Amino acid sequence: MATKLSVLGVGSFGEFMIPHLLPYFHVYAHEPHRDISALSGRYCITAIGFEQAADADVVVLAPPVQEIEAVARRLAPHLRPGTLVLDVCSVKVEPLRLLAEILPAHCAIVGTHPLFGPQSGRNGIAGLNISVCEVRGGRGPHVAAFLRDELKLTVIETSPEEHDRQLAYVQGLTHLLARIIVDMDMPAVTQTTATFDNLKRMVDIVRHDSEQLFRAIENRNPFVEEVRQQFFRSATRIETRLHAQYRKDV
Repeated sequence: MATKLSVLGVGSFGEFMIPHLLPYFHVYAHEPHRDISALSGRYCITAIGFEQAADADVVVLAPPVQEIEAVARRLAPHLRPGTLVLDVCSVKVEPLRLLAEILPAHCAIVGTHPLFGPQSGRNGIAGLNISVCEVRGGRGPHVAAFLRDELKLTVIETSPEEHDRQLAYVQGLTHLLARIIVDMDMPAVTQTTATFDNLKRMVDIVRHDSEQLFRAIENRNPFVEEVRQQFFRSATRIETRLHAQYRKDV
């Protein structure tokens, strides 16, 4: 019998990952905030209620990170022994702490963070990075092997703390820069350099990410605040230096 996998939360990333999982699982989905009947028809998945979704071999939590605690509290009474619970949140320390505290001890928990999304993975996900954090239950190596051997992802096994420490730069800084550049409302330009084109590609990858995701990256990672302040301090120092040099030059 094929493994039953349910996805709780079918936003842009939840929808994106479903076709990649279909060859390996019977996929079910629950999404309270949108009608996914068209999606169910397109991918031949089954849209089900919350309690039905909890009754699966593998439960993938893909709501906005701001909702992870409420979802976990609602989920906890319905999980059966041996269930594997995964999350795909873009931060790991807070969500995984909550899952470990709230979910019953008879289920295994593994945190994952696909370091890509619908834009960066639109041409295929083979070779892209995914972080995996073992929480409890000893299933982390099995999850890592599946992601590596079947989905052909590059697996980075890490701790929640080390993940968030590094992602404070990797996501916290890049999303902040992209939002600043989008907010500048630059005019269209044709006289570009390779460096500018790389910057534009970075901005285009994340410019359509939701405000919820941006706030989660910037406010839910305990290490981002210091990185953000470091960035603004450096920007102020460079601005001060340029003004001082300008006065000398003129």
